[in-house]
Amino acid sequence: MNCFSYAGDGPGRDGRRPEEPRPAEPGRWPKLEAALAVVNRDLVATLPGQDALILMVDPPSRPAPPGGVDRGQVYVAMPDGRWHGNPVNAVDLEEGDPPEPDDAETVLAVVADAAQSTVMELLWQVWPVCQEHRTGVHPRPAGTGGGWDWDGTDAAGPTVWWCRGGRDGTCHDVAPVGELAATLPGKQRRALRRAERGRGGRPAGGGPRQP
Repeated sequence: MNCFSYAGDGPGRDGRRPEEPRPAEPGRWPKLEAALAVVNRDLVATLPGQDALILMVDPPSRPAPPGGVDRGQVYVAMPDGRWHGNPVNAVDLEEGDPPEPDDAETVLAVVADAAQSTVMELLWQVWPVCQEHRTGVHPRPAGTGGGWDWDGTDAAGPTVWWCRGGRDGTCHDVAPVGELAATLPGKQRRALRRAERGRGGRPAGGGPRQP
């Protein structure tokens, strides 16, 4: 979980407390913001009453090394600023390196994974859940098999919520990230549409107006 402890005085320190984590400035991380808006559509669809997740910035605690750029670490957090898991931005950057990946699907997969980690740890529940198998799902490239892992894969394609399947081990894609509402039972889908109409057709947590 995030840590708010302060570094003490000592050699090489000026006695000032480091900055506390803070919500990300709007527009500062456009790719991360866009990805989180997509993930938040799934959050509010599947956890009614839950407020949208936010981006939190944990400022650097010490100066960047020579030739390096340290912009702090960005996390997917609960509305109250708590988070769990890894940062979603690139860290230990060299001069000129982009702070966000160029590939939108990579950003979406990283943000979805971080959101899942924060929600599961801080709400103490499995999220999201496959409606067919009643088991937890994970962000994966579409069409990946049961033996896939993040390291060294050359899988490409839209990022989906992926289910390992039932006892027969038949894995399957549940839905693209951001479109879990379509997998809900009819009663829940109707309730979600009514809630969106009450917001003027705009999903909670951002995203385009629905037709």
